[in-house]
Amino acid sequence: MEIQGKLMMLLPLQSGTSAKGEWKKQDAIFETLEQFPKKVSVSFWGDKADELKIIKEGAIVKLHVNIESREYNGKWYTDVRAWKVEPGDASGASTPSQNSTPIDRQHSEEPADLSPSDGAVDDLPF
Repeated sequence: MEIQGKLMMLLPLQSGTSAKGEWKKQDAIFETLEQFPKKVSVSFWGDKADELKIIKEGAIVKLHVNIESREYNGKWYTDVRAWKVEPGDASGASTPSQNSTPIDRQHSEEPADLSPSDGAVDDLPF
């Protein structure tokens, strides 16, 4: 899956030792470039964590990710893991298309006459 977004924040590098050896992981928060942007936490494991050092906050990137969910003690946890990072295209941001209808267009017409048609007097103070 691909996600295009802006790097918002780098979280602290985590590292440790397991039965398989040493490991390191860094999470980063990205904001998608959609009409309604969403924030996504993406994990970078091993050598991929080093790639984050060259990306500055605010940079637009294209992320290739794997999304996986797993169950533990009756709860489900989702992991978004990056496997490739490319420079993004800022023009890929969602912008209104030429064919979309502006919301204000409805207000550009003449206002409807709301006066009573039966000759009744409007005695409201507003």
